[in-house]
Amino acid sequence: MMMSKLTAINVPRKPGQHGFTLMELLVVLAILGLLMSLVGPRVLNSLGGAKTKTTGIQIKDLEQSLEMYKLDVGRFPTTEEGLAALVTKPGSVSGWNGPYLKSDVPLDPWNRAYHYKYPGEHGELDIFSYGQDGQAGGEGEDSDVGNWQ
Repeated sequence: MMMSKLTAINVPRKPGQHGFTLMELLVVLAILGLLMSLVGPRVLNSLGGAKTKTTGIQIKDLEQSLEMYKLDVGRFPTTEEGLAALVTKPGSVSGWNGPYLKSDVPLDPWNRAYHYKYPGEHGELDIFSYGQDGQAGGEGEDSDVGNWQ
């Protein structure tokens, strides 16, 4: 006489048939949901901080490229010439030995153009981004990031 194997809830299974019950899958999904509700906000906050740090790094790179431009041309680009002078020679400039960037002028992590002023209000020149909200001022991810900070 042959006896079939029974699972914990008395459902007969065929030999070699393995798997999870619906109840086991629901318990695992509930645990994953709880973990995401606890860990998710912290991960998103870290991601936001990464954009601000990336902005600072890009601004430092632009500042170094502007220094190389100044060594060749004898001055920084005017506000009107802007950061585009690092990629394309302004019409009346002599000594330009660019491009000073490997590609086009990058956008900030929020896909907006960096702002450039020469002479600057905070230093010899200002390079800055208005942050996530695109407005002057703000706190957290909305705060301004500039080469004077």
